[in-house]
Amino acid sequence: MSPAVKKYLSEQTDAATLAFFRLAFGLLMLGGIIRFWSMGWIRKFYIDPIFHFTYFGFSWVKPIGEWTHLLFVICGLSAVAVAIGWKYRFAIIVFFLSFTYIELMDKTTYLNHYYFVSVISFLLIFLPANTLFSVDSFKNGTFATVPKWTVDCIKLLLGIVYFYAGLAKLNSDWLFDAMPLRIWLPGNMDLPLIGSWLNKIWVQYAFSWIGAVYDLLVPFLLLNRKTRFPAFIVVVIFHLLTRILFPIGIFPYIMIVSTLIFFDAKLHRRFLVWLSNLLRLQSALLVSDKNHITDFSSTGKIKLVVVSLFLMFQLVFPFRYLLYPDELFWTEEGYRFSWRVMLMEKAGYTEFTVKDAKTGNQIHVNNSNFLTAFQLKQMAFQPDFILEYAHFLHDNYEKRGMADPQVYCKSYVALNGRLSRPYINPTVNLAKESESWRHKSWILPFNDEIKGL
Repeated sequence: MSPAVKKYLSEQTDAATLAFFRLAFGLLMLGGIIRFWSMGWIRKFYIDPIFHFTYFGFSWVKPIGEWTHLLFVICGLSAVAVAIGWKYRFAIIVFFLSFTYIELMDKTTYLNHYYFVSVISFLLIFLPANTLFSVDSFKNGTFATVPKWTVDCIKLLLGIVYFYAGLAKLNSDWLFDAMPLRIWLPGNMDLPLIGSWLNKIWVQYAFSWIGAVYDLLVPFLLLNRKTRFPAFIVVVIFHLLTRILFPIGIFPYIMIVSTLIFFDAKLHRRFLVWLSNLLRLQSALLVSDKNHITDFSSTGKIKLVVVSLFLMFQLVFPFRYLLYPDELFWTEEGYRFSWRVMLMEKAGYTEFTVKDAKTGNQIHVNNSNFLTAFQLKQMAFQPDFILEYAHFLHDNYEKRGMADPQVYCKSYVALNGRLSRPYINPTVNLAKESESWRHKSWILPFNDEIKGL
């Protein structure tokens, strides 16, 4: 380890910043779990469907029937334990595992902010976020400072989310055609004050360009002390506006609260002092002369290596799409987990035919017999969904007595306002195709070009 790196890893910062983030993160996650339960989504997405779309390599992750409710209870209780810093290390591990299991149960519900929560909660496992203003610190002793890198790595992850989202917007559909905002914004014309403006072309282009510039610049503006406060005001306006315009759950609030980590620790400490006074907690929770220094023992070095490799992975993994041919928005190979937020409007139509390999008899499948309306909508334009569903149909009809069922798909997809065009090669027996990291050659060519990153 070079002296410069060791010096940086030894730098200290006020522990209040990490304590504030832990508290806010835990409470937001609790709110998200309660919201998901209250909306009836546990049953709608995980219990009622007879088939679930799984992630490649995680087909073993399945809903557990009515016991799925218990999984959400465990996740919610662990979020509370994280917030108050009670048995923190165990609590954050349980939260990460339970939340990520929930996320992996059905990829139909995939959202960038669910992935963000898993990423942050994994990182928090390795950070001393319970050394101040927590049940653990009350029992074991409070630390006034923590290593600066423990706060910086959270800032880096937030910077990646914003900056990579901005890079993804540097494409011809977004910048030069204002797509898909030209499709989405007019749907909000009933909103007071701004509704009548949303159908104007120049407003749709302004939203597109401002959105790209915002994502690219905001992490750097938040890092700069002089521009931090006005940048945060823009963050609040931007995310509240997106919350009003689009159904994206608690993601705007997660980002608003998370960006407070860029502020000076004095702000976080003032909040914790105020909360301590409000709850009449002991001042010892916020007072200490001890520093939580970086551990350079063998165990500590292993932790540093894990965190470093994890951050490097987050920097590189979103660019895996460069390994695939054809248009990313069309094939979606490498699209997920890359912070590409609300960049396309796709709609599709799929018709499946199952053919008996021995007799030649064939059946036209009624997809609604197996899929919910939401699953059917998502499956219609995502090739990995189509492939997994084709395998499900093969197994289903084989159990019914059909000999080596062959599954063919006739599919049409419309992307960002373009006319619908053929999507899947209808002559390929999808039952014989396997999921892998390789390019899906049975996706028909896009025959168009979207320029950009």
